[in-house]
Amino acid sequence: MNDDLTQTRDLGIPPAHKDVAVLFADVAGSTRLYELFGDQRAKKLIDECLRCMREAAVDSRGRVVKIIGDEIMCVFPDAEHAYLAATEMQMRVSELANQPVPDSQMRASSNSRAIRVGFHAGAVIEENGDLFGDTVNVASRMTSIAKANQIMTTGATVARLPDLLRVSTREIAALAVKGKGEAISVFEVIWQASEDLTMAITMQPNTASISMMIPRLLRLERGEFAMVLDLEHPGVVLGRDPQCAIVVADRQASRQHARIDRRRDKFFLIDQSTNGTFVTFDGEPEIVLLREEVMLRGRGRISFGHSSVDNEESVRFSMVR
Repeated sequence: MNDDLTQTRDLGIPPAHKDVAVLFADVAGSTRLYELFGDQRAKKLIDECLRCMREAAVDSRGRVVKIIGDEIMCVFPDAEHAYLAATEMQMRVSELANQPVPDSQMRASSNSRAIRVGFHAGAVIEENGDLFGDTVNVASRMTSIAKANQIMTTGATVARLPDLLRVSTREIAALAVKGKGEAISVFEVIWQASEDLTMAITMQPNTASISMMIPRLLRLERGEFAMVLDLEHPGVVLGRDPQCAIVVADRQASRQHARIDRRRDKFFLIDQSTNGTFVTFDGEPEIVLLREEVMLRGRGRISFGHSSVDNEESVRFSMVR
């Protein structure tokens, strides 16, 4: 382990519990790197990634707790700085993708120099510079479920983020974690847009710029029933199944006919049916989705299995602030 990689800055965490954010990151597919490029070249690739991760952590007010093999563990004063470090790590490592492999004529593919990142905020115990506790275990679990080029965190951590950062996350699923009585909501950080968000958070943003980044709401109506999708309720399933949020009685509809997902500041309608989903934007011709998706905009109608013309089971939608 190189000395320059193991130097750390003390955050002053006392032995007792204190709220911080813990982040783990590792090089995805490092075993494959050794197979492709041999020990010496693969180690150089991994060391480059570790250097980028360490520098990103320190630049975001973090402390490198330890580096074991191809994995780095860091601690930050809060969820916001862990988020910024995670996105900065991904961007810096992604810049390595098109660089040649050291001492080789080969080039590493974009996936061969890729990292996985996970973080979680909560209470920790520090002993002899190391960290222990449930927060550490959950942060490690977030990293283990991330894929190459992904950043994963928890719903509890997302709730601690500023609005400017929170809008660049999306809920993935509820995950059962060993030792936890209840499932944990898992969120992905959409880091490709993080450079703009990092600039915004380091400056004093004006009200107008913030309002442009906060996603609009989607209102759905069927008959007398109405619901709104927002940051707290980012998705919905529509179909004949009684468990669906919006139940459609039409027999041509599938049990789980379609779903609507929020991605950053946009809402997408995804067909997953047998007979297709019919969508009409006000003032435009009707379109049909067959295992396809479309971004919802303005106002319109959604029908399940057949045209929305004279269809009482269709759902009206409208984008609102």
